[in-house]
Amino acid sequence: MEGYAKNIRLFSGTAHPELSEAIAKALDMELGKVDIQRFPDGEIFVQYIDNLRTADAFLIQPTCNPANDNMMELLIMLDAARRASAARITVVIPYFGYARQDRKDKPKVPITAKLVANLMTVAGAGRVLTLDLHSQQIQGFFDIPLDHLYAAPVMLPYMQEKLKIGSDAVVVSPDSGSVKMAHSYADRLNCGFAVVAKRRVSASVVESSHLVGDVAGRDCIICDDMTSTCGTLCAAAELLKKEGAKNVYAVVTHCLLTDAGLEKLEKSSITQLITTDSVPYQASRSSEKVHAVSIAPLLAQAIKRIHYGESVSDLFRYGEEN
Repeated sequence: MEGYAKNIRLFSGTAHPELSEAIAKALDMELGKVDIQRFPDGEIFVQYIDNLRTADAFLIQPTCNPANDNMMELLIMLDAARRASAARITVVIPYFGYARQDRKDKPKVPITAKLVANLMTVAGAGRVLTLDLHSQQIQGFFDIPLDHLYAAPVMLPYMQEKLKIGSDAVVVSPDSGSVKMAHSYADRLNCGFAVVAKRRVSASVVESSHLVGDVAGRDCIICDDMTSTCGTLCAAAELLKKEGAKNVYAVVTHCLLTDAGLEKLEKSSITQLITTDSVPYQASRSSEKVHAVSIAPLLAQAIKRIHYGESVSDLFRYGEEN
């Protein structure tokens, strides 16, 4: 990092300081000093202690639960950095909250993902770095440059080396929305591909009714970008087991599991859920079924390339169709 450490600054919000520390360590840097407090009525106060004038500032903050607090904190950090005369401000959002509200699928509903993109831009963001968005079109909601990374480069080595996933396995999309991601994993692993048809009964109840593909006697890997109730994954796993699957694994970038979701996972046919540390999730560490791989080195390399003006897509592209 020698030669440009004087110009780059990393700052962490309060959403996931452990990940921010890991990113700084991977860059052989220290996090910048910023004072973030909450008044008794819940208002958020931000003051940068370090000098930001002419700095290339990176603000690290996943907008996970509590989404509204973490989002507002990020917006205030952006405004403070802009008013402190930072030369450029990049928001590093390992998990982009409100991503599921990316279209009008019912009458008289908002497109909140676009609203959030507008808020970040107006607050002072000059660039966005994020990971495995819920849908690709969210990239177009931003009127500023956006670098969209994929968790596959850190997931695949674990799957191949630890789980011994080979060409005889099958990557499964648990619904139509995850087909593209699952297909990319299947291409990288050079293995089979299958799709499960899903019907949502309610907000927390999901039924998987049909399977397209052959899974009998083979290891299956269910791929999705996020999970909270684990309903989609568990329903797909049960169907795969009925169809003769040997072991069923789940690969999910953002682990947003609730207590009920974790309980459902423990009772399911899923052998292991592989995820990342894009969001803080203490409960997952007490579950033998959940294994998290770190995305800190991935984000650190992206930050370094952005600062130097080098290509990010060349380093992290996976699945040419993306």
